[in-house]
Amino acid sequence: MDSLLIENGLLITMAKGSDPIPDGVVVTEDGQIVYAGPAAKAPQQPADQVIDAEGGVILPGFVNAHTHLAMTLFRGAADDMPLQAWLEERIWPAEMKLTDEDVYWGSLLGVCEMLRAGVTCFNDMYHIPAAATRAAIEGGIRACPSGVLLGFLPNAKELLAEAKDFVNQLQQQAHPRIHPMLAPHAPYTCPDDLLREVVSAAQQLQVPIHIHVAETADEVRDSYQDHGQSPVQYLDSLGVFDCPVVAVHCVHIDEQDIQILAERQVGIAHCPGSNMKLASGFAPLPDLLASGAIVGLGTDGCASNNNLDLREEAFLTALIHKARTGDPTFLPAQQALTMATRESARALGLQDLIGTLQPGKRADIIVVDMSQPHMQPVHNPVSQLIYAAHADDVKITVVEGQIVMRDGQVLLVDEQEVIARAGECAHRLLG
Repeated sequence: MDSLLIENGLLITMAKGSDPIPDGVVVTEDGQIVYAGPAAKAPQQPADQVIDAEGGVILPGFVNAHTHLAMTLFRGAADDMPLQAWLEERIWPAEMKLTDEDVYWGSLLGVCEMLRAGVTCFNDMYHIPAAATRAAIEGGIRACPSGVLLGFLPNAKELLAEAKDFVNQLQQQAHPRIHPMLAPHAPYTCPDDLLREVVSAAQQLQVPIHIHVAETADEVRDSYQDHGQSPVQYLDSLGVFDCPVVAVHCVHIDEQDIQILAERQVGIAHCPGSNMKLASGFAPLPDLLASGAIVGLGTDGCASNNNLDLREEAFLTALIHKARTGDPTFLPAQQALTMATRESARALGLQDLIGTLQPGKRADIIVVDMSQPHMQPVHNPVSQLIYAAHADDVKITVVEGQIVMRDGQVLLVDEQEVIARAGECAHRLLG
């Protein structure tokens, strides 16, 4: 039995109603948390490995509720463009040249970046998902992989069949860190018949659907012209929300849309950095939260963000919506941190596994250094994590009870080789 003890830190479990525990301890066995609480009440048996948090903060790993991981290869190559031109002129043509090796090395580059930034789980929608899954397994991170489905491609039906086979294979393998989904790109890129087939397949395979929804005003306008309904209402009419769904962006939605999303308990991936960079707009987060909707956070891909730092998305979320509402009390740091951890896990349907540090949950844990000048003095540790921390303040990342990053060093892969190989792929694709 592999056991791990993390001690000598401020423990923030993110469980509802819990307060920070000054002298906190987490004990794990075989990848599962068996204790999370004060040191005075901790089990006394010796552990195989011990981590001294050195006064840092111990908390759940961040959960990236939406990205296109191998788009690390396109980081900085298509900046300052409108969404449709960005997609049609730069991204989609390059993606048509992708190989397994491109996706593998691009994904592994993203895994290294996320583990360094305390992201322990990501929800991926991209081409050649088997290659990204291989990267996630080798890198030691938790993943929700899915192959993107685009209805305008001549082989769209074949891609759906491949996606179903992919999910089947992963379910048979039952890897503890891999949780597959099906991913129709968006209502405007997937016709009715394809979306209905995806719904049928998701219900049969018992997996969630991962889809972009209402990202731009043009998308909503076109949906009304084509279907007489908003994208949210259209998807609801097709039965998409009869399945567990991760709906990405949800920027241009009205009161009826919000009611549907809340009542159907759709998991929403809010991506403020990407929404601003592509000038897609500002999601009505206050109304979504007031409705009881499930809202987590995502980075989107590196071609539209340009990083995979989920803590930064929590920071942006808090600041943007304070400014938008004119209310400095809206979305306090605690709520922003909750969205980056517990609520992102809930949006992905993984709330029983991750998102809080509680006995029975999987051991996805990070330790954040609080000793650097920009983190001192510590009046409120949660505020420091949201408003002051940097990605490289994460000193330890643990996934499924295994230490996968320590002191800025990813432990399971050769980071320099990953950087070199991903660079070669990127230059071949884009020149």
